Amino acid sequence: MVQAAEKPVFEEIRPGIKAPAKETILTPRFYTTDFDEMEKMDISVNEAELRAILEEFRADYNRHHFVRDAEFEQSWDHLDGETRRLFVEFLERSCTAEFSGFLLYKELGRRIKKKNPVLAECFNLMSRDEARHAGFLNKAMSDFNLALDLGFLTKNHKYTFFKPKFIFYATYLSEKIGYWRYITIYRHLEAHPENRIYPIFRFFENWCQDENRHGDFFDAVMRAQPQILNDLKARLWCRFFLLSVFVTMYLNDVQRADFYASIGLNAREYDKLVIDKTNETAGRVFPIILDVQNPEFYRRLEVCVKTNEKLTEIVKSKTPKFLQSIQKLPHYISNGWQFLRLYLMKPINVTHLEGTVR
Repeated sequence: MVQAAEKPVFEEIRPGIKAPAKETILTPRFYTTDFDEMEKMDISVNEAELRAILEEFRADYNRHHFVRDAEFEQSWDHLDGETRRLFVEFLERSCTAEFSGFLLYKELGRRIKKKNPVLAECFNLMSRDEARHAGFLNKAMSDFNLALDLGFLTKNHKYTFFKPKFIFYATYLSEKIGYWRYITIYRHLEAHPENRIYPIFRFFENWCQDENRHGDFFDAVMRAQPQILNDLKARLWCRFFLLSVFVTMYLNDVQRADFYASIGLNAREYDKLVIDKTNETAGRVFPIILDVQNPEFYRRLEVCVKTNEKLTEIVKSKTPKFLQSIQKLPHYISNGWQFLRLYLMKPINVTHLEGTVR
């Protein structure tokens, strides 16, 4: 007789409320910024496009989309222990990332309302979208007898300060890569419904359109501030943020390859497609993109994957913490070296590509 796999045990801050995942360099971040600088931003160069995007936000195409249906109303105990653990982790990471966007956009909408009403309303309406996403994901976690205390998360998560231009680079890429992640999973499961292990994936097609509109907003904001795109510093920072987003996603997803396998995807092939599409999309506004077709790009990422596996082994060992820190150091240096070599790879100058829409 085959026994059912045991359910994974998660740390809880109180019954049914999952303790937030430990913060690492690869976990979703919460951001704050210079609100005064954001408030004074002149958007007149591209105000017409921003107002058109605002009208799309006001239309609220997904107002009736995030409604749970009868398919959710069942037991999910049939998911085995490892799949269950990885899926709960996927829901938590996604919820935390969406909630992070909600907090940032809500605060921006509140703080810049008087002097920059167009941007403020856009941020408020994007925060509405992100709140829906986070709430839907958190409710999904409750199907596995867990949830996140979002109020606790607000008060106890560390906040990273980014200047407005860095917020634009980071959130633009976050929204666009979110679009390509969701739509790729949706299209795969549409073709292979037998791998749809949970009904939330049916919602990804409309959901990713929110991500796409948010990305278009940040695209338009950056075009309204051409100085953050058109000089040498901009090229260097665009390279940095593209690489950071791609490396973070790749390392996270390869660590969780079993989750992607459970829905019929190869984590590496999935990430390569998402990276390629996001990189291509970024070329519509960034002055440069990365040469992700160069074999060296993924060869160096795979070195980082192996290094991260060694770091995980060290963390799981019974070695005292102070010795673990010493053992980790050469691996951190290795990853830093690989990142530097990736950063120094010759990028693709988008402004020189024939037929590129700018």
